[in-house]
Amino acid sequence: MTTPPEQDRLHAQLAFAMEIDKLRRIVRRNTLMDGSRRENDAEHSWYVGMLAMVLAEHAPPGTDLDKVVAMLLVHDIVEIDAGDTFIYDAHAVEAQLGIERKAADRIFGLLPEDQAKRLRALWDEFEERKTPEARFAKALDRIAPIMANHHNEGGTWSLYKVTAGQVLEKVKIIEEGSATLGAYATEIIELSVSRGHLARA
Repeated sequence: MTTPPEQDRLHAQLAFAMEIDKLRRIVRRNTLMDGSRRENDAEHSWYVGMLAMVLAEHAPPGTDLDKVVAMLLVHDIVEIDAGDTFIYDAHAVEAQLGIERKAADRIFGLLPEDQAKRLRALWDEFEERKTPEARFAKALDRIAPIMANHHNEGGTWSLYKVTAGQVLEKVKIIEEGSATLGAYATEIIELSVSRGHLARA
């Protein structure tokens, strides 16, 4: 007896749903804002998706916010296979894209073909940063850990001896997506330096 196509489709969708539940167990280096524990990837994805809605007015005019939120929901799914990459580890960052592309092939490939193409396209667009939506999404992804470290007396900056120069280098990506958020990130980095929570050099 053959399985009806709609049953195959549902099974594929449920297999993907089961797989992405693993995102909850991928622990990031950054902590929660209160410093009580490290956050996981699922929490991070939810948080930056919320930031997209709350900070929408700081996106470039005409930005499709629904698309931004969708990108942010899928952007870290590949870390189920690839793990969290610390952005201040140059060697790990260099190897990251190839590992994550392989993960994207496998994980999005669990879905029915039409959905696999749509979600993979969102992930690719986020990584390439060629559209206003992708640049704004990336800005939010970058500003979230800066906010957490600022409110957590240096957080991972202190732990891994990250300098203000290294953090400001990442602010360029925030500025690409939102001039307002780029200026805010620069301001809180300088404030963190003045409070002794981030080394100048």
